[in-house]
Amino acid sequence: MLISIVISFTLFVWISTLSGKLWNKGYDLNALNSISQEVLSAIEQQSTYDKNEVQPILDQFHINHPALRFEWISSDGSTLYDTYGEMNNYSFQQLADRFINMPNNLWDEDNPITLAYSANKNGQPYYLLLSLSSDAMKQGQMYFFVRTLKALYSWALPLLLSFFVPYFLSLWLFSSVNRRIGRLNQALNQVNIRSDVIVLEDKAKDEIGQLTRHYNLMAQRIRRQADEIDQFDSGRKLLLSNLSHDLRTPLTMILGYAETIYTGTYNDENELRTSSKVILQRSRYMDKLLDQLLEIARLDGESLEIHLAPHNLSEMMRKIAADYMLFLDGQSFSIEVDIPDGDVQAVIDVSLVERAIRNLMDNAVRYGKEGRFLGIGLVEEYDVVCITVKDKGRGIAPEDHKLIFERFYRVDRGRKGEGLGIGLSIVKEIVESHQGYIQLMSTPHVETLFLIRLPKHLK
Repeated sequence: MLISIVISFTLFVWISTLSGKLWNKGYDLNALNSISQEVLSAIEQQSTYDKNEVQPILDQFHINHPALRFEWISSDGSTLYDTYGEMNNYSFQQLADRFINMPNNLWDEDNPITLAYSANKNGQPYYLLLSLSSDAMKQGQMYFFVRTLKALYSWALPLLLSFFVPYFLSLWLFSSVNRRIGRLNQALNQVNIRSDVIVLEDKAKDEIGQLTRHYNLMAQRIRRQADEIDQFDSGRKLLLSNLSHDLRTPLTMILGYAETIYTGTYNDENELRTSSKVILQRSRYMDKLLDQLLEIARLDGESLEIHLAPHNLSEMMRKIAADYMLFLDGQSFSIEVDIPDGDVQAVIDVSLVERAIRNLMDNAVRYGKEGRFLGIGLVEEYDVVCITVKDKGRGIAPEDHKLIFERFYRVDRGRKGEGLGIGLSIVKEIVESHQGYIQLMSTPHVETLFLIRLPKHLK
């Protein structure tokens, strides 16, 4: 800042001088006074002040300054010599008229400018009149006449303030900007997924204020993502724990019954058939757990791909309902099917939508078996279709509604052997890939309903 002040002041002086020489040509009062003093000094070196002594001096200065007129006047007003060749006998009024209204008439085009200087020889006064037209004067002139140095304060202080105040304001501005950038830089250096978020307060509406607000949003987003990663890691650890238990229990049963069959220690054919049935059931259960584990690996490895085509939703859902009627036959389940008789067309990936509905149906049978009720419905609206799956079991507590669709989340984490907690997360991913959404409404032991809304045509 100090260097810039010095440079700017130097440039101001240099440019002002240069511009004056280029665009403000002509004589000013200082120049005229200097020329007059040179003329008088040359005349004073002569032995006499008569015409013969003065004429060569005045002619030489006139040749050097052709725009100037030099007149040498005696004390009685008579002209001793005039570089214009005129010989006048001036009266007091004539001389006064030439000086009247000076210096206000310096640039009056109708009147010439006249300056008077005196000399004395042997007690006899003489006068040098120097005159020129206003066109020969500079276009602009400024003068300060100072009697004491105290008078300098009246204009030096404002001048200094006019020069330095902008720089001090700039220095304050840049210092403020530097402090704000420094805080932002320090906060950025400390951004870490394992550290607390540093929130910066900056209400300014300039670019740095906007950048600070973007940083706050970014830091908070990183913190949320770090929390999600921690939750995801916790879910993985819980998954491995649950999976080891869920596999160990049926495997122990399979080994026990298989050993009984192998050693032939069963009592009769009925016991043999029972043992084989248990082995088959537990093997199927383990196979299902492994399928879910493979599904988790697939979801981690690639994004969900959908293949859209027009399909008849009502026909697909009637097929699903028929499968579950057959599966639940003889288990004292009441099944409610509310599907339109006509065709309900929608552009969907039929395999993914069927998979989502079956996941909801499986959950309703598994977790809502206490209510002995299963419902499936389809409603067609203007540009969307609504699919419902409901049961009347134990339901889902309100505090679990926002978490139920997260991967690895299980309502009752203490219960073993009830899946890995990824079924509903898969359903949500399928629904959102179709630009739809899923909603849960649950009143324990009254009704638990999952509502899927899908657009008929994706945008």
